[in-house]
Amino acid sequence: MPKQIVFLLILGIVLGAVYFFLNYEVHREVAGEQTVGWKIIPKKAVPADAPGGDDRVPVAPLGRTTLRIATFQLGRLDERKLANRNAADVLTRFFARFDLVAVQGVRGRNRGELVRLVDRINAATGRSYNFATCPTQRRDALEHYSAFIFDQARVDVDLRTVRFVEDPLDRFRIKPLVGSFRVRGPDPAEAFTFTLINVEVDGDRAEQELNLLADAFRAVLHDGRGEDDVILLGELKSDDQNLGGLNGLLGVSPLLSKRYDAFTTIRGAQLLDNILLDRRATTEFTGIVEVMDLIREFELTMNSALEVSEHLPVWAEFSVYEGGQPGIAGSR
Repeated sequence: MPKQIVFLLILGIVLGAVYFFLNYEVHREVAGEQTVGWKIIPKKAVPADAPGGDDRVPVAPLGRTTLRIATFQLGRLDERKLANRNAADVLTRFFARFDLVAVQGVRGRNRGELVRLVDRINAATGRSYNFATCPTQRRDALEHYSAFIFDQARVDVDLRTVRFVEDPLDRFRIKPLVGSFRVRGPDPAEAFTFTLINVEVDGDRAEQELNLLADAFRAVLHDGRGEDDVILLGELKSDDQNLGGLNGLLGVSPLLSKRYDAFTTIRGAQLLDNILLDRRATTEFTGIVEVMDLIREFELTMNSALEVSEHLPVWAEFSVYEGGQPGIAGSR
């Protein structure tokens, strides 16, 4: 009998440990270089590969007629940053203000960092954010890549279009990420559809990569899908006057200009991040574009802001209707 009791106790401990590790995670919280505590949080399944347009996700109210799209160079989104209480809190509050964010600087051999970030946002906001990145990221074992984080109640992603830009010669150090989206809420025939090119230019090869991005933009624009609203956004490592081949794209222009004292770094010295589009085609752009000052917006010190990123987010506003107002798309 005693042996059976010991066996049952050991079995119970093993089963309990398995249940714990399958359903919970232990996160280290840091401030600067110091460990300030440990937190046990439940794991939540995030269907990162689920198709867009999931009917189980509630659609945003029809009364809201604009969409906020942002780009944010996260510096280095990894386990260390997510374990930093200050950085994780700022990121959670930041993403809740936008419908779709193109992020750069994700670090890790898998998508664990994105899963944990989206889990945290959803737990804090009660919303239904998800992420999308190239399906081959896991197969190719890339440790540095970009992604889209978006509110599923506001936009659908066509996962068939989410891919890295074709680059058989590996000329991009960080491959640009492409994805096509449609706003949820309006009648699908009138909803704004668009394609994003999420970029992170390498500083040592900026001139070469900026010229390659011009070719990539043309390729996406003429990929046979007929989408005229192509938006390139991310870290360009250059201001609006020095974008190489991107400055030569007919009709395409950056929304931020150094001439108007636009800077996208915490220290306020450089314009490195931008959003480019053709205003003749993308009439859905409302004209509103801003750089978010993290220090003022979240009442941070310089050092606590730098724990989040050395970059500032850039965002622009768009109409949820194709053509900028209801009825235009249907009449074409």
